[in-house]
Amino acid sequence: MALKSTIYKANLSIADIDHSYYEDHQLTLARHPSETDERMMIRLLALAINAYKLQAVCKGDGKLAFGAGLSDPDDPDVSLRDFTGQTRMWVEVGQPEDKPIMKACQKADEVLLYCFNHAAEVWWKGIETKLTRLDKLQVWRVPTEGSQELAKLAERSMQLQATVQEGSVTFSSDRGSVHIELVRWK
Repeated sequence: MALKSTIYKANLSIADIDHSYYEDHQLTLARHPSETDERMMIRLLALAINAYKLQAVCKGDGKLAFGAGLSDPDDPDVSLRDFTGQTRMWVEVGQPEDKPIMKACQKADEVLLYCFNHAAEVWWKGIETKLTRLDKLQVWRVPTEGSQELAKLAERSMQLQATVQEGSVTFSSDRGSVHIELVRWK
């Protein structure tokens, strides 16, 4: 018998000072049995950092959503689609192979990749030359310490605040807070 995904609920209040975006989001995350809390929370981080694009790109007439994640490798971890169904933003989390990233660049206006674990530098050195020619791609490194601290905020029902300011993000809950400064690799 296959294991089922675990459902997490998050009430996320986003204060994106850099983009003047202030909204509350009621989110449902399905955590695949093989997914860690760390990876799931990086998906949430990616959504929080890019939520302002609902207004900036889609003028409020779009859908920002989690994809099937590990259950479907052809589906983004997070996406933004406009009212016509066009994929405006495709987000991947982790250290994927080059071919799925290239496919994503053909399907979306922009592709964002957030890598986060201790092996990210080794992965990037091995794949960087294959990805540098992709104009639509941005690659971001979430420091390992920050991603591990963020994982500690995970619980089945979460009340979170995300403050985005000067390119960094601070997540807070009753369990504590985590400040993360992402590094852009591409």
